[in-house]
Amino acid sequence: MFFLSIACAASPQAKSILILGDSLSAGFGIAQQQSWPALLEQRLKTQGYPYRVANISISGETTSGGLSRLAPALRQHRPEIVVVALGANDGLRGLPLEQMRDNLNAIVQLGKASHARVLLLGMQLPPNYGIDYTRNFRQTYTDLARQHKVALEPFLFEGFADQRDAFQNDGLHPTAASQALMLDNVWHGLQPLLRKH
Repeated sequence: MFFLSIACAASPQAKSILILGDSLSAGFGIAQQQSWPALLEQRLKTQGYPYRVANISISGETTSGGLSRLAPALRQHRPEIVVVALGANDGLRGLPLEQMRDNLNAIVQLGKASHARVLLLGMQLPPNYGIDYTRNFRQTYTDLARQHKVALEPFLFEGFADQRDAFQNDGLHPTAASQALMLDNVWHGLQPLLRKH
């Protein structure tokens, strides 16, 4: 089990950003300081945003597992923003999309109930999972973001998903060099939620 909480040398007034994800956010196969959440910590500091990053992403995590861990994490970190980066493992395992949607729905509701702003990071599946399943999988994120009026970044791999050398040998996990591309995608949805004061 992987757990990473990036505790920066921020001021006591610093708010927190909670990242709830799977191996794509846990830095699987690379040094942790190279992962996009670690790069996010650096960018926040460089650009003067007073936030610390609490990354509770775990390799292999599903939406069900994330939901079970969220409530205590919200109590512990009291985040101002919750970044939800789950669903890929549900899809790769072919789990029922209704189950994934219900779990993500509950995750978003918990985040909002804690008075946090929520950012959903969408994922897409390879076409070999079938046209209907892949389309409905992708649409789940859009529908939930619209329903709950939360921020959405539709695809974490936008701009490099078709580049084989952007991924490790397993073809699933981005390389260290691709983490900056992932951060740029996350930043697009995250920056409007940030406050400097």
